[in-house]
Amino acid sequence: MTDSHGLEHIPVMRDAVLAGLAPQPAGRYLDGTFGRGGHARAVLERLGPRGCLLVMDRDPEAIAHARRELGSDPRVAIRHANFSGMDEWDQARAGLDGVLLDLGVSSPQLDDSARGFSFQSDAPLDMRMDPTTGESVADFLARADEREIADVLFRYGEERMSRRIARAIVERRAEAPLLTTRELAGLVERTLGQRERNKHPATRTFQALRLRVNDELGSLERALPAAVEVLKPGGRLAVISFHSLEDRIVKQFIRGPQPVPARRGLPQPEKAPVPLHAIGRAQKADAGEVARNPRARSAVLRVAEKAAPGGAP
Repeated sequence: MTDSHGLEHIPVMRDAVLAGLAPQPAGRYLDGTFGRGGHARAVLERLGPRGCLLVMDRDPEAIAHARRELGSDPRVAIRHANFSGMDEWDQARAGLDGVLLDLGVSSPQLDDSARGFSFQSDAPLDMRMDPTTGESVADFLARADEREIADVLFRYGEERMSRRIARAIVERRAEAPLLTTRELAGLVERTLGQRERNKHPATRTFQALRLRVNDELGSLERALPAAVEVLKPGGRLAVISFHSLEDRIVKQFIRGPQPVPARRGLPQPEKAPVPLHAIGRAQKADAGEVARNPRARSAVLRVAEKAAPGGAP
């Protein structure tokens, strides 16, 4: 399908997601990251008249698109909210057969230069997925001290030169605030120079600041137990992540808490029940999909099934 900007929207790993969720005609499913609805429509196509699709997104533009496209379908319910609060939605608390989370920034957000997610064009330094709440990147950089900025760049962007960049930001804002994407990208480029071939030196900085202002990792950490809460036994959770910080959280959650070995001679502690069981291994997009949709290159899909009470598969 084509979005309002005339760009074709290609849902990442569509077939693998459908295989993992295995939608049933009368099932109840939640897409926590509607975006432009590629995955949601694919699930809806497999539902019968008794099926139900719940749609969430924190981006008001995505929700407006969902209402235009799917609002007249009686099988669809739509909610403007962060997926971390899915267990607060009565429609979800009724029990779900599947939950899908497609993490990170969506293609429409990247393609809309006015949102400030990309340094490919000049735009206000915002990067909020929900522009109606929270502080923008410009607001954060205007008030945070040098140490906090450096910590954010190192933690969320794994940027080795985080202190040097933070110092440059604080020195620059003493003269004039950083207000646009091009100002920030240019500052980082002048500070670091060109270090990696085919990779802008500000890439990690932009990723880190986006993760910080949207609390993306915190949202994910709250969403995973919320998904377990609303899934029925045997229900499936499918999560697509795009960098190692996200994937590590998903992998460790599915794996469950690991027991601490007891000292020699003492009884081994009982292993805590695991709420989820992995379905297969982590999957990546094949070469054909990456050729058609370069944004799929870093995608990792993990699928898990909710265990029966007591942790049994």
